[in-house]
Amino acid sequence: MRYIIYGAGAVGGTIGARLFQAGVDVVLIARGEHREKVQEQGLVLTQSGGSQTLMVDVVGHPREIKFRLDDVVFLTMKSQHTLTALEDLRAAGGGDLPIICCQNGVENERLAARRFSRVYAMVVVLPASHLEPGIVQHEAIGCGGILDVGCYPVGIDAFLGTVTEDLELAGFSARPDEKAMRWKYAKLLNNLINAIQAVTVTSDRTRVIYKLMYKEALRCLDAAGIEYATQKEFSARVGKLLKLDPTMARGGGSSWQSLTRGTGNIEADYLNGEIVLLGKLHGVATPANQCLLELANQLAASGAEPGSIPVDQVEARIGELEQAGNEG
Repeated sequence: MRYIIYGAGAVGGTIGARLFQAGVDVVLIARGEHREKVQEQGLVLTQSGGSQTLMVDVVGHPREIKFRLDDVVFLTMKSQHTLTALEDLRAAGGGDLPIICCQNGVENERLAARRFSRVYAMVVVLPASHLEPGIVQHEAIGCGGILDVGCYPVGIDAFLGTVTEDLELAGFSARPDEKAMRWKYAKLLNNLINAIQAVTVTSDRTRVIYKLMYKEALRCLDAAGIEYATQKEFSARVGKLLKLDPTMARGGGSSWQSLTRGTGNIEADYLNGEIVLLGKLHGVATPANQCLLELANQLAASGAEPGSIPVDQVEARIGELEQAGNEG
């Protein structure tokens, strides 16, 4: 089996690198200067114990790949780039490619299922960073990360047994799960904090804001009748299995990294925005998530540094949105 890693940033680069180290056939799809660096010098994987330069195959677009019957595609780009990637992938490789959505949020599977016959949902718990072209930093020690996967919308098949075996060989904890989306909704709840990390400096006050966002999200999921794993279940799965290397500096999650790199866009529409959408559909007020959604997009569009909005401003905007909702 050959793994095509579409989006070789923090998560995709780490998965692709470790599969390559395990002797698995891998092709990366990357963009811009990052692709150029990997093509010229190899992909640098920095993790506990040092750095390695890996001469893994990399291309800039799916049309550069001669597709094979044993190919499987991991989507690992951020959700705001998924639609374009899927269209390019279908044009180049056809609609029968198996697609594994190894991404945060819950919209990617819906987008893929409109275009591909075999779609899988993967839960991603993998601490990694990508801030410089040609380099990914993997910050876990011991277990490389948790990558459970199931058929979308439900079920498992024999194909997933091979995928999870390869991921286990590469040092991850991966198991087939017939209700993977249940866990992806639980991960969505945890990812709501990404916007806070991007927008303002974390403190006791931002923890209060996160609790507001989390409660809004629970009300939305319950109103929509969406099943999700509990925080207790999620913590039990991660448990002591996943540990951060204390010697590695980790600035922040994926949204913080987007602002740090100045990409001009951010994933908040598919994290906090998912909750805002559910709130609109089911009559649930979501002022805290709406606020962080707005501010995260403002920072991304302006090219501002992460954490540059004072928490006072965040709290004030939430209050304005709450009042507007009450008056409406």
